[in-house]
Amino acid sequence: MAANEVRPFALAAEAEILESEQHRDRERVVDLNYVDVVRANATFYRDFIQGVATSMPAIFGRFLLGLLAPVIAPFHPNEQLPHANLLSASSAHWFGTDDVNRDVLSRVLHGIRVDVLVVFVAVPLGALIGCLFALVSTINGVSDVLTQRCFDVVLAFPAIILAIGLAAVTGPGIGPVLAVIVLVEIPVFGRLLRTSILRVRELPFTEAATVMGAGQWWVLRRHLIPNSAEPLLVQLALSMTVAVFLESAMSFIGIGVRPPSPSLGSIIADSVANLDANPWFAVGPLIVVAALVLGFQLIAQALASARRS
Repeated sequence: MAANEVRPFALAAEAEILESEQHRDRERVVDLNYVDVVRANATFYRDFIQGVATSMPAIFGRFLLGLLAPVIAPFHPNEQLPHANLLSASSAHWFGTDDVNRDVLSRVLHGIRVDVLVVFVAVPLGALIGCLFALVSTINGVSDVLTQRCFDVVLAFPAIILAIGLAAVTGPGIGPVLAVIVLVEIPVFGRLLRTSILRVRELPFTEAATVMGAGQWWVLRRHLIPNSAEPLLVQLALSMTVAVFLESAMSFIGIGVRPPSPSLGSIIADSVANLDANPWFAVGPLIVVAALVLGFQLIAQALASARRS
């Protein structure tokens, strides 16, 4: 009889010990999962720095030339030089002169400044607004549906068609160029961050934090955003490439920067009718555009490679 009375207590003790061990195993799995994510992020940022270090000097070197254009350019971009109509490349004019006697090199250096403004103002601004929309959409279901439908409307239009429509309303200029790039990048970054947050939200360490009573904003700030930033850096480099191309394309077809203000796209457009007289009229700005696009592409590839490793 005494043995029968002791047995239920023994079974209860064994069940309690088993439950305690299972709880410790779950905590160990959560800790290991979180550690794996932290290590992966550390590896990504280390590889990112190593990869970017190889291409950043060339990109920032060209942007520095643009920023210092008023100092290092041999002539004013709109100065009309006497007896210098469509001169070929020489020691006095590295890229020759254009059809109205202006030094092409000086105009190219000043045209880089437009790309500096587009790359480091319009793209980050569009990324920031898109990320804010993504954070709001992951918190509330109704806002998520409305945000995604707005993104669908913007993404339904190709960037150049959107640019033409906006320029038809506002007229050409640097303002429409910046507005189009910001508008194009908002849904790209918004959907990318939303997808990444939804993925991280399902990981065990995020669920454990929620079960332990952590608030929604605390989980978002402490776990979701830091572990969702990797793809944003890759997309940022790709978007800078698209921004350089889009600005050049808009200026080339006449809806970007207004003459006589120089931009790489408008210089290339002016050179088309004069390629036989001065090929460097087009080659010079094309080399700069290709170098900028290639540089940002190399950065994006370095980031993507760091993510895969």
